[in-house]
Amino acid sequence: MACPAGSFITFSSTPLSKPSPSVVLMPHSNSHLKQLAKRGKFSALHAAQFATADGSPMNEFFGNEGANNTKGTGENKWDTAQYEALLKGGEQVTSVLEEMVKLLEDMNMDEASEEVAVQLAAQGVIGKRVDEMESGFMMALDYMIQLAEKDEDEKRKSLLEVIKETVLSHLTKKCPPHVQVIGLLCRTPQKESRHELLRRVAAGGGVFQSKDGTKVHLPGSNLNEIANQADDLLETMESRPVVPDRKLLARLVLIREEARNMMGGGILDERNDRGLNTLPESEVNFLTKLVALKPGKIVRDMIKNVMQGKNEGAESSESEDGTESGNVSGGITGRASVTGRKPLPVRPGMFLETVSKVLGGIYGGNVSGITAQHLEWVHQNTLQILEEIAF
Repeated sequence: MACPAGSFITFSSTPLSKPSPSVVLMPHSNSHLKQLAKRGKFSALHAAQFATADGSPMNEFFGNEGANNTKGTGENKWDTAQYEALLKGGEQVTSVLEEMVKLLEDMNMDEASEEVAVQLAAQGVIGKRVDEMESGFMMALDYMIQLAEKDEDEKRKSLLEVIKETVLSHLTKKCPPHVQVIGLLCRTPQKESRHELLRRVAAGGGVFQSKDGTKVHLPGSNLNEIANQADDLLETMESRPVVPDRKLLARLVLIREEARNMMGGGILDERNDRGLNTLPESEVNFLTKLVALKPGKIVRDMIKNVMQGKNEGAESSESEDGTESGNVSGGITGRASVTGRKPLPVRPGMFLETVSKVLGGIYGGNVSGITAQHLEWVHQNTLQILEEIAF
């Protein structure tokens, strides 16, 4: 299970997406799990293992998914390949739990030691299996965590989260340095801490001690590579009809902008040029509205609503043939789209890219004036709003 260049698995906010189906396991495993559960030791581990084996039927979940279909058709959105992938992923989760039980069942320890022992067992079991994990492993694990939350079983939820964090940790180590850094930045809510992390990474990385005394290993990486990787992830997310995770999207935008800002080249830095020949229609329409109004609370509220996916940023459902049902204007200032296709709604990353592109054109012509000040205000306030959304 190597780390692909465009993978979001190491950067998830919680939850990254809606829960995925649970898994029906083979009946012969139930009796073994019940016997383990009766032993009383590592109760959370046994409970999680038993719950995995006795989970909700897959077909029932698919039925619920169909009922919540955004098109209102009630059709099954999962094909056979996805179904099989989730089955295999769930079986692997159970297999991991079984092996952890075998490692721990003969140990004598108190409750205080049990938590550490479970973490060590997870490291050992997952470390040798991480390259063999199925694509449905994390989806099945996420759904089991959702079930534990629903059952208000904190011990089971905590155990499953230990397994998830261990998997993510192993996957992160297999990723290139700039991908690892983005994963760390996505879990760093303080702006000053992110900037300090970027400075240390750009200086070559190393081992550093955090405020709570724990040692953190930071890889060395190039700021340009970090910004470009965040931009690639952003482009992938924003090109979809529906953004899967607004928090994650906001974090990636912040990472891209902060990494670019630290490179020191400013708006006219050619390294920050995505190579857009034409500006996106939706973003230009929205920016035109903002520039026509005086900077203040009204404009800030307009930006905030769009960044949250409302108004001009609202997503419209897209049918299989590519036609959309929505009220997004078809072209610049409402004219027909030159491509003949309805544009996507305003996206945070593309919006800031558009603002920077327009600002770059103004500064390049040496005619800044009031419009440049207005756009700088829009840029600054958009970043502040994204900070509020991200963390």
